[in-house]
Parts: sequence; structure tokens; C-alpha cells
Amino acid sequence: MRRAPSESPRLFFNRHLSWLQFNRRVLEEALDSRNPVLERAKFLAITASNLDEFVEVRVAGLLQQAEQGKNDVGPDGLAPHEVLAQLSSAIHEFVKDQYECWREKLVPALAEESVRVRSFRRLKPEARKVVERFYLERVEPLMTPVTVDPAHPFPHVLNKALCMAVLLRRKRKDSGIHLGVVTVPRALPRVFRIPSPEGSIEYIFLHDIVAAHAERLYHGYKVLGSAPFRVTRNSNLYLREEESRSILDSVDSQLHRRRKGEAVRLEIEAGADPEIVERLRSNFRLAAWQIFQVDGPVNLSRLFNFYDQTPRPDLKFTPFTPKEMAISHEPHALFNVLRGRDVLLHHPYDSYSTVVRFIESAASDPDVLSIKQTLYRTSEDSPIARALMQAAAKKEVTVVVELKARFDEASNIRWARSLQDAGVQVYHGLVGLKTHCKLALLARRDPDGKVRRYAHLGTGNYNPSTARFYTDLSLLTNDAQITEAVHYVFNFLTAYSEQANYGPLSVAPLNLGRNCVSLIDREAAHARAGRPALIVAKVNSLLDKEIIQALYRASRAGAHIELIVRGACALRPGMRGISSRIRVRSVVGRFLEHSRIFVFRNGGDTEVYLGSADWMPRNLYERVEVIFRLKDPDLCEKVCREILLPYFADTEKARFLLSSGEYSRTPPGRPEAPTNGTRFNAQEFFMHAALDREGESGLLPESLVEKLQNSPVYEVLSEKWGAATEAEADAEPDAS
Repeated sequence: MRRAPSESPRLFFNRHLSWLQFNRRVLEEALDSRNPVLERAKFLAITASNLDEFVEVRVAGLLQQAEQGKNDVGPDGLAPHEVLAQLSSAIHEFVKDQYECWREKLVPALAEESVRVRSFRRLKPEARKVVERFYLERVEPLMTPVTVDPAHPFPHVLNKALCMAVLLRRKRKDSGIHLGVVTVPRALPRVFRIPSPEGSIEYIFLHDIVAAHAERLYHGYKVLGSAPFRVTRNSNLYLREEESRSILDSVDSQLHRRRKGEAVRLEIEAGADPEIVERLRSNFRLAAWQIFQVDGPVNLSRLFNFYDQTPRPDLKFTPFTPKEMAISHEPHALFNVLRGRDVLLHHPYDSYSTVVRFIESAASDPDVLSIKQTLYRTSEDSPIARALMQAAAKKEVTVVVELKARFDEASNIRWARSLQDAGVQVYHGLVGLKTHCKLALLARRDPDGKVRRYAHLGTGNYNPSTARFYTDLSLLTNDAQITEAVHYVFNFLTAYSEQANYGPLSVAPLNLGRNCVSLIDREAAHARAGRPALIVAKVNSLLDKEIIQALYRASRAGAHIELIVRGACALRPGMRGISSRIRVRSVVGRFLEHSRIFVFRNGGDTEVYLGSADWMPRNLYERVEVIFRLKDPDLCEKVCREILLPYFADTEKARFLLSSGEYSRTPPGRPEAPTNGTRFNAQEFFMHAALDREGESGLLPESLVEKLQNSPVYEVLSEKWGAATEAEADAEPDAS
């Protein structure tokens, strides 16, 4: 069989279409009757929120490229206009499936649990009185109805704001038809709970209340029809950093434009009068494919409110309390531990409070002399940011705040200014590069009089809120090589000071992409020489062409490759002679899989790496990222045996990527050992292990162990790690 050239478009999936496949896997969780019904509604809301961002960033960018006549093709060989042609039908199909899920699956399932959404016209008299009082007291005072005419131009509709379009005819004077537009108040809850029989919970959507009272807003008009609608706008920021005196001022000045960008999508209720649809389409200058007429509530992300407001814990996941690190609350206690050993935390199963304590201890400990930290995304009421402000009164504190973290720009600007006001030295990274690495570095005078560095390196953001439902890894260490390298990374961020060597760290955009390719090629060399060769990688996305080509080379050389890719994956597995030794799975469940882990068999001397970077061009070449080698053999064993191995046993939430681009619940190409009906959910396993119920945490079911033993990955991930020699532990990884 003739081998396809490495540049052939057939070797690559389109990144945007692959992302839609990911969102469909999230939709499958909304359809899965084994999930609690309110969690299913929440999964549906997540798909809607995901799609919003995809449209306002990715689709908007493609539209702009197509309008500018750019014909640059991606690795898949498609130009922007060709991608849009495929996306248009794929998104419409996805939206249809979303609303079928709501109408045909979730509404009946919720009704079985006595949770219902009512329309205004079907309200009972008592409920109607309550709704009308709510409208008069809370809603109408916030409304500003507009009738479009030469004196009242079409109002500016904010990005993703829910609005009502009303078709009107004056009762007197002329008989012309007018369009009215009113924004549904954003300050009010999207769903309103109404009186209901004991034992049941009933709601009405806010837009339904507004529509029912349209004639109160438009006195003197006859209402011919109305429909809720929503416009999604281009939300990309276009910054000229080189021409700006301050990145902060540049980002701040651009933020208001996001709400006023060009319209990209119009969502409107199915059954809307064609006159309303056409007037809106014309006003927003949209093509027919950009109109989405939906058979259900416009903006399904409102189901987040539905989930939050429904007091039925029996219809939600059982609350999970993460495992706390057993350690004294004295400020110096954690540093005492780190002088003896590294600490690896697996969030959310291990509490993020230990990372918060690391920063808070540094702030309150008089022996800590300086603190340096990066902030990409953090919570609105961040204990970490507040600790840094507290520390600034007594010690040197430097924080690199990434202002261009998409959709967190305004929050990060507020934190940057608050930190500056508190005396923190605040920097905004490097021109043209986002700062995405997750690093904190402390300098402390220890009891023996020596000044030592302590560091946190993570795969996730310094955000205690998202750390409750994102899976991530945190390393806390006193290792001299790692902390020195982290120090050099901060010098790069604040002074463009580059090192020739970052030791156990690979740093983007300096050497991370090159080093990753070298590690993969090293595995291929081992395979060709007949030595053990295996690559295991867990990432959010796999899109970089050079990485994919290197993986193809390794597969052809004989290396076995197992990839866990949560989201978009451009690599096509299972192609004879090219990627037949590559298997790709995606795990979508209760928690968002966010950790990045890389294992290389290295001829029998296995190496484990963790970091903040996905295998995407933007992570490797357009951001400051860090991937670091995990040196402690006990922690390497923990990552392999206790974290990675359970993912390969998952029978519930894992889907396998086929060479066709579709995903399947059953793995392709290789016979699977029978599991005797054993069901296994890796995330539930991790929760069980964290709670240590019945003393059986960490034990996989025997039937699944037998199944895994057929896979080359089992030998590596299940092996016991001997203590590495001092030379091995201190050696820089050879990626040549």
C-alpha cells in the first residue's frame, strides 16, 4: 500500500468540526438517563454556553477571514469559506438535537419528578396573579420599549442579550406595520418560580412574562405577533500592542467593542412571524444560514438558572467534599513538609485549599521574603489575590496578570488595578504572547539561616471556584533545579531575559514545541532499535501539525501511542501504515478534564511530564507555557498507577475516536477482554479513593485489570517505580 505523504490533508481532521464533536459528547451527557435529571439539564446548558463562545470567537473569526478574501488553508486543506460551508449545516444539526433533547427528553423527565415549566397562557388564576404582580413591581420599571421609525432607529442590541421583537399596527392614524424591540432585563432571574401544588416545583421563563404583557408596553398599538430573539456578536479583541503605551489601557479600551461587534448569529423562536424574522435579518445583515429558529426557549444556557434555583438535591449529583491535606495550620508547617518531599495534588479530589494555603502562608510568614506569581483566570473574590495584596505591605510581591484571558479581561483588569493600589509590582507579560503558565515562587529564610525557594507549578488556573469541578494537578516543591528554572521564567516574563537552558522545564515559545517533538522522535528511535517505546498523553486539544506528524512517525516506527484528548483532535487514528498504533479516547463526565500529562517509555527509563500547555499551535508558539518533568519516583508512580491507569479502565465516560472522525463507546481495531458486565467510571473511582471508603481506594475491579493487561499501556502504568539514582533524578531530560 502506498504511504500517504505527510502533508496530505486526509491525515488531519478540521479543528472546528472536531470541536463540534466534543460538544456533542457533552450533549450525550444531557441525554444519558443514568445522570440525575437536573445534572442533565446543566449539561445541556453547558453545550449552549460552549456553542456561544464557539460562535462569537471561532465562527466570527472564520467569517472575517472569508469576508477579507483570505484563502489560507489549514492542515486539512480547507479554506475559511469551505470550513464555514461545512460548519453551517453541522451547527444547525447540533442545535436541532439540543432542542430535541430539551423537549423530548428533559421536559418529560423533569415532569416525572414534578418539576415543570409553564407557559403564561396555561397559568392557573392564583399563579397568574403572582406573575402579574411580579411583572408590575419588578419587570416593567426596567423596560424600555422602542418602536423603530425614522425618529427611533433600531436600538443597539448587546451581545447575547435576550430581547423581544413585537410586530405592531397603530390603532389610529396609519395602518402600517411597525417593529418594536425591547430588551428583557438582565438584572432579573431568567426563570421565575410560580405557586404550585405541594410537592411540585413550577417555573415560567422571564421572556414569556414580558411577551404576555406586550400590550402594556405598546399602548395605542395592536400586537400582531411577538418573538424572543438573541444576537451573538463577534467577540474577538483586536489589539495593536506594539502601538500601545499600556496593554492594560489597550485591552480596557477594546472591551466595550466586544458588546458591539458585528452580528454573527440570530436565534429566534420557531413560529415567529416571517415579517419579524426578515426585518431582524436585514437589520443585522445576516445570511440565511446565520438564522437559527429554535423550537424551545431561546438561549438554553438559561438552564443554569433552572439548575441553581431548583431545591432538589435528589435530582443532582451527590455533593463531593475533596480530601484535605493533613497538616498543621501554622504558616511554616507546609514549608517544613516541602523541605522533606514534594507534594502532588490531584484536583478536585485533593482540595485546592492546600494551594491557597501555600500563598496565604507566604503572605503571613515573616520569613518569606518575596512572592512571584502568574494569574491567568481567577475568581471574583479570590483569596489568592487578597493574600498577595496583604503580603505587599511587608515583602516584595510581583504578579504577572494576563489581561487577554478571553472573557475574563474585565475581571483581570480590576484585579490588576487593585493589586497595583496595594503595592504589588504588576506586569502584563510579553507583547504578542499570552501568559498561560501557572507558576508561583517564594523565597524564604529557613530556620537554618539559608534562603530557599519554594514553587507551585500547576496545570490549572489559580481559581478556587473552578478547581471544584476541573481536574488538574498541582506540584509543590522545594527542588533547587525546578525553583531556579521557575525563577528564570519570571525573569523572561518581566525582562525578556532568556536562558539557554531551563533544566527540567520546557518553556513556550522558546523551546517547548521543539522539545515535545524531540521527545516523540526519541520514542520512535527506541522503537526502531527494538527498545520499549510508548507515549501516553492527556491533553485538552491536539491540533499542532508538527506534533501530529511526529506522532505519525513514531507510530510507523513501532511505538504504541495512547492519547486522552478531551476536546478537539486533528489527528486521524487507525490509518494503516500511518497511525495504526495510535488510539485516541475522550473522557467527558461530571468534572471537566483539564490536566495535561505526558509519559514517555524512553527505552525502559520512563519519564513523566506535567504542564499548562496543550498540543496546539497557540500553546506552543503564541503563549508563555511551561511543561516540567516530574522527578520524584513515588509521584511518577502515583501519576501512572493512580491517575492515568483508571482512565484506560473507564467503561462509562470514555469515547474512542474512529478514523472516520466519529466517536464510539467501544474501542476500534483491537479485541477487548470481557469485563463480565463491570461498569467503571474513572471520575467516580477518584472520588471513592479520595473518601477512602471501606479501605478499598486505589483498587481497580479484577475484570478490568484483566482487560487492561491486554494493552501495552498496562505494563508501563502499573509498574512499581524503583528509587531513581541521584544522577538520574538530577539529570536534565535528553530530548535529542
